[in-house]
Amino acid sequence: MAGQKNRSRNAVKMDSGAWILLSESGATEFTGYDSLEEEVHITRYRKVLEKKAKQYHLVFNKTPFYAEAGGQVGDTGWLISGEEKIRILNTIRENELIIHVVEKMPGSPDQSYVAQVDAERRKDTARNHSATHLLHHVLRSVLGTHVEQKGSLVHPDYLRFDFSHFQKVTQEELTEIERRVNELVMNNIPLDELCEVPLQEARSMGAMSLFGEKYGEKVRVIRFGASSELCGGTHVRQTGEIGFFVIVSESSVAAGIRRIEALTGRGAATFVREKLQTLASVSTLLKASGDLERQVAALVDENQKLKKQLEKLADNQQNRLVGEIVKKLNRRGDIKYSAMNVEVNNPKQLRDIAFRVKNRESDIFLVLGTVVDQKPFLAVMIDEQLVAKKKLDARIIIKDIAPLIEGGGGGQPFFATAGGKNPQGLQQALEKALGWIPEQ
Repeated sequence: MAGQKNRSRNAVKMDSGAWILLSESGATEFTGYDSLEEEVHITRYRKVLEKKAKQYHLVFNKTPFYAEAGGQVGDTGWLISGEEKIRILNTIRENELIIHVVEKMPGSPDQSYVAQVDAERRKDTARNHSATHLLHHVLRSVLGTHVEQKGSLVHPDYLRFDFSHFQKVTQEELTEIERRVNELVMNNIPLDELCEVPLQEARSMGAMSLFGEKYGEKVRVIRFGASSELCGGTHVRQTGEIGFFVIVSESSVAAGIRRIEALTGRGAATFVREKLQTLASVSTLLKASGDLERQVAALVDENQKLKKQLEKLADNQQNRLVGEIVKKLNRRGDIKYSAMNVEVNNPKQLRDIAFRVKNRESDIFLVLGTVVDQKPFLAVMIDEQLVAKKKLDARIIIKDIAPLIEGGGGGQPFFATAGGKNPQGLQQALEKALGWIPEQ
């Protein structure tokens, strides 16, 4: 969070113009806890360049727009006067200023406007913020009081919560956490909001503070039953407004820090509906009439058996190819050599075949080619003794012949590979490779 704040400040410093003052006023009065619409006056503005796009920053005498803070994203909405309706893209905070980001300047900056928050987006954000508080409380109940918040993101579409914990949260624990949060949601616990509470008094009440956040002498306390936290964000009036809470992922973000991502309200409903639709589609595909889980498990088991059978067939096929290659080996002095085009399903099989031939025969100089999905591949295998005695190097040879298939490659002195895009040059490449075999 600190890093992002610094980046935001630096971006503003680099790309912002000077403030144009329209009126002298103190700090902007925030009215957004109780209102989503206010008649406002612009007190100052400036032009900025954000990723080379021109934008404007507006400051009002008062505002219902919540500025990004404490992990909660800023509000969006509109600035309205008669037929003029300007989209407010974001709300940020710089020092003591609440800044409203817009793409164009109002036509008459000195007149009054109506500042209107996007109510649906705010409601979704509030659901996720209140759910974050409930999640924090439940995590400490299920996992232990060592759990502390280490960061969060409250977005209208989802919530993200980072917390201290020494191991992966098990599926059983996640199920219990989700169940308990939804129980608090269904209990429809009313919001108990305490404003202007002395900091020490709030802490003596058991209110938990946000990780890394600085607080003044007076704070705001948000309580939902046993959940009590210092918080300046926006919240639902009763937990029932959250609707439904569903965990979508749990992961590690650092040593001793875990992350849970979750959905509430409309997002959770959409997530569950899509999962149910997927289950219904799978059930239809399988023509399942009973226990879907049992039938899927049976299919997985059958698939594993078929996979092993295919692997065995592929292994037998490779052994047959190895036998054919060995039978067709030519000799030049003490070198056994061959350059062949073989049929395989995967270019990686060239390596397996080459090493099997090498394990069966000594003094090998082997060049293999194949075409898979209309793309040519080459492999050069040279016995280590030949590398040492004859000063041969598979890397040099592959570099010499790969241009004929319009490709390139590399490897080690005894084995190198290349891929290309011109299958017509494969046979010529194989023939050219044989020219590297010494005459004596």
